[in-house]
Amino acid sequence: MEISAELIRFLKKATRIAVLTGAGISAESGLKTFRDAQDGHWSKYRPEDLATPEAFARDPKLVWDWYAMRRNKVAEATPNPSHFALVEMEHRVSSFTLITQNVDGYHRQAGSQNVLELHGNIQQVKCYDGCGVVDEWEEPVIASEAKQSPSMHKEIAASQKHAPRNDTGVPRCEKCGAYLRPDVVWFGESLPLGAFDAALEAAANCHIFFSIGTSGLVQPAASLAGEAHRQGAAVVEVNLDPTPLTPYVDFALHGKSGEILPKLVYEVWG
Repeated sequence: MEISAELIRFLKKATRIAVLTGAGISAESGLKTFRDAQDGHWSKYRPEDLATPEAFARDPKLVWDWYAMRRNKVAEATPNPSHFALVEMEHRVSSFTLITQNVDGYHRQAGSQNVLELHGNIQQVKCYDGCGVVDEWEEPVIASEAKQSPSMHKEIAASQKHAPRNDTGVPRCEKCGAYLRPDVVWFGESLPLGAFDAALEAAANCHIFFSIGTSGLVQPAASLAGEAHRQGAAVVEVNLDPTPLTPYVDFALHGKSGEILPKLVYEVWG
């Protein structure tokens, strides 16, 4: 794809960039989207019936196991050239904010620093009762030999940081004893405190706003491009296909973000 000379000029002058990413950028890592991941045993469940506070209250083991499956899928894939191109872009400007709707943590894994995770991070857990505990999840490590030895299995399980304290298999908060849950935004919940305000501020103050791998339909994130445009920023869409946002952007780059973004970074900053 040929990059517009006008866009290159805009980027060379820009010192403040804001970026919004969605599921499309992680799809290029081989990670299925939220709903497409419902296969095998999980095909009989709808995500919107599992990713809710009510579902966890009703059957914490079912919801925990679903997220364990999703964490495994995230661990099997890795950041792709799109993620690394955005890391390089961050190094080239004085102000850079990466706003993501994804929960996979790939942006941080790739090396991005100023990241706002609007929907949380599947690699973290927090207290279900809201006592304030938020921690990195440490996947239980049960070695193959431990599986063959009940005594070793118990010893390893007991040593785990987030070892379950009951027979449900769901870990509990070390501070208050309540269940731990994935640190993600469930249906019906509000975004993390202050996260959207920070995203809105970044959009309102940037010179260029990128919308990458997102349909532009999920609110409130979908309003960010419009806010950037109203404040005079150039809006750039990078997506595999046109979206409802396409008619309103200044530059539309359609194709794989893993091909477009590295090329764009190279042509602007060399």
